Order: sequence, then C-alpha cells, then structure tokens
Amino acid sequence: EPLTEAATIGLWALTVGAGTACAWSGVPFVSSAAAVATLATANTMAGWIAHDYIHGKDKFCDNMRWFGPLFAGLGSTWWSNKHNLHHAVTNEVGTDEDLMVDPALWLWAPNEKSDKPWRRLQHLYVLAPFSLLFHIWRFDSAKVAWERRADPKVWQQEMLPLFAHYPLFATACAFSLPKMLAVISLSSVFTAVIVTVSHQTEDLFFERQPDWVLAQLSSTRDSVSSNPFSEWIWGGMNYQVEHHLFPTMPRSKYPALSPVLKAWCEAHGVAYRVDDELDILKRNFALYKNVAEASVDPSAPSAGAPATAAA
Repeated sequence: EPLTEAATIGLWALTVGAGTACAWSGVPFVSSAAAVATLATANTMAGWIAHDYIHGKDKFCDNMRWFGPLFAGLGSTWWSNKHNLHHAVTNEVGTDEDLMVDPALWLWAPNEKSDKPWRRLQHLYVLAPFSLLFHIWRFDSAKVAWERRADPKVWQQEMLPLFAHYPLFATACAFSLPKMLAVISLSSVFTAVIVTVSHQTEDLFFERQPDWVLAQLSSTRDSVSSNPFSEWIWGGMNYQVEHHLFPTMPRSKYPALSPVLKAWCEAHGVAYRVDDELDILKRNFALYKNVAEASVDPSAPSAGAPATAAA
C-alpha cells in the first residue's frame, strides 16, 4: 500500500520538521519544551515505522531496514533477536526479556533475595526507569552492530546509518546535548507506557506454553483509542492482540482484522482482551501499586529464572 506508507512516513517527516523548527527558533519555551515534546513524538514514530520493517517479510521491508538505525538510532539485528524472542515466548518468565525489569521494577511480589527497599515506592517512580528505555536500547543496538561489523550487510544497513544518525539528531536538536537527552528520555516514556500496558497485567507464565495461540491471547490486551492523535501515537500497538497473532501483517490491516478475530474468539470460547486506552493505563499502574504493597513471596521465581516445561 504505497499511499498508506507514504502518508505514514510523510507525517513522521512533518513532525521532525516541526520539532527542528522549534528547536532552532530561539523563542523561549518553543525552542525548549515544545521542541523536545515534538521531537520525542517523532522519535517514537520512527520507532514504530522501524518496527514495521523489522516484522515485514517482503523485499520492500528488507530494503528499508536502514530506517531504524538512521532515524531512531536502533539497530535491526539487535532488535530482531530481542523482539522475535518476545513474540515467540510472550510473558514466559525467564525467557521474555520484556519481563526482566527488576531491580528497577517488579511485576509480581518477589522472593526475599530478589526484593529491594525501593519496591515499595515503584508506583511513584515508575516513569523514571521508563525514561531510560531508548538510552539502553541505543547502547545495545550499537554494541550488537559493532560485534557483527564483519558482515557487509550489517555495515550497510546498520553501522553506517547508526554513524549518520547522531549528526542528524544533533542538527534537529540545534546541537544541544540537553535537548538530545531530553528527547530520548521523553520518547522512552511515551514508548514504554505503550508497550508495557499490553502485556504486564496479563497472564504470566512460569512454565513453557504448549499452545502458542492461546498463550498470545492470554498474555496480550488491546486498547481502543479515543481520538485520531491517540490512534497515531500508538503506532498500531493498540492492536497488540492482532499484531502478536499476525506479526508480519501490515498494521493498516489490523482495524479490519479486529472484528474477525473477535468473532473467532467468541466462537471458540476464548477471551478477546481489550480496554479503553485510559482503563488500560489505569490497569497497568494499579499493578505497580499492588506489587509495591505486596508482601514478599518465598516461592516467587526471579525474573531471570527460566520457565520450566509444562507438566
């Protein structure tokens, strides 16, 4: 769908242009807060577009793998390895790296060895570790790309775009390091809030799951956007159930797939999990608060303990 793709990239480019204009304006507030907010939004959008190309299996997507390194600072090799594992073993404790967030945050009451005093406050400081997301991902991307630099394709589609990304990013931020750091941090919060709410409150698996489809439906929740801006900034991740069951499908197809999938779930007696966007956010932050107030659980596994085979 070239028109849909062009519109997606065009809207992202307009956001980058608006943020860059704000950063260079020299006008108080506009050149600082407005620039950071706009460029952070653009950075999150670049992440969603790169995410599309990571999942896509056609020649166009393969040829666009450079987009993430160049415009989001995220390498496709590292991302593919991490993200494909998440899709294969969603919410399996010890294998799905998206659950390995302690000792910054806890998703279930920990055992005494894994507990820390600050867990009691995690619902108050949760946005602080969220703000580190892209800082960590950028470092990991560069590390993996450098380790695989002998591969000519990695050089062409990752190393060179990653080298070019930071001068471009610095230019957009008017060569201001504080702005660059603020953009990455705020974009991290936007993205982390979106990607965590779809899974963290759902079923966690401490054993290997033999039924992959049922596991995806049990560990994933959709969100219903209330306005066009929200639909845009979610980047298709509001259709997380559809995305997990059909990860190579273009996100533009998810609205049409949603009622079909709902009907299939109803016919097979399986819950199709979905919330309004405000409710899904409340649900996730309630989880952090409940776990913060919970007593230690002597039998709880650590986040890095591998799931065992189902009996």
